[in-house]
Amino acid sequence: MAAHYYRPRSRKGPRMLVSDYLRGVTVEFYVSTEVFSPREVDEGTRLLIEHAIVPEEGTVLDMGCGYGAIGITLAKAHPRLHVVMVDVNPKAVELARLNARHNGVENRVEVLQGDLYEPVKGYHFDAIISNPPLAAGMKIIEKLILEAPAHLKPGGSLQIVMRKGAEKAKELMQKAFGNAKVLLRKKGYTILYAEKPS
Repeated sequence: MAAHYYRPRSRKGPRMLVSDYLRGVTVEFYVSTEVFSPREVDEGTRLLIEHAIVPEEGTVLDMGCGYGAIGITLAKAHPRLHVVMVDVNPKAVELARLNARHNGVENRVEVLQGDLYEPVKGYHFDAIISNPPLAAGMKIIEKLILEAPAHLKPGGSLQIVMRKGAEKAKELMQKAFGNAKVLLRKKGYTILYAEKPS
């Protein structure tokens, strides 16, 4: 069973420390009410972390990283993996950088601030993993999916978790990659997978 605990860290703001056990490793994240899911690692993110297919070594992109739960856990669970994390929210980027240091993976984790793929022009990844923000709207998710192949190595994959709009997202992945499949359906969430042809 996953264990959670919360400790207020500062009188100034609502920053707390959340502990969890994911993908076989113990992780701790500083969280804040200014970012998504400030009390615990949300169910969709948790499912994606546990079931994502990632190489033992290579480079993975955590797109829309928030405070860094996906990217940091993957880096901690796979010691030869390099992880790049991107978020448009400066507060999320600040927390993700802090969390990378706190979990001892800062030497293999790069956290960048910017809109979708803007900060990673010229990068090519073995996998792109994302719990896309539904609040941002389907247009953002569409862009995330359709532009993914340009940022993947041949054989690289896009893996996303959706609560709503999974069928539309699957259609977009089929359009962008020529393939798409459901990795998992659980607790109202769907994890989708598409692979760039080799």
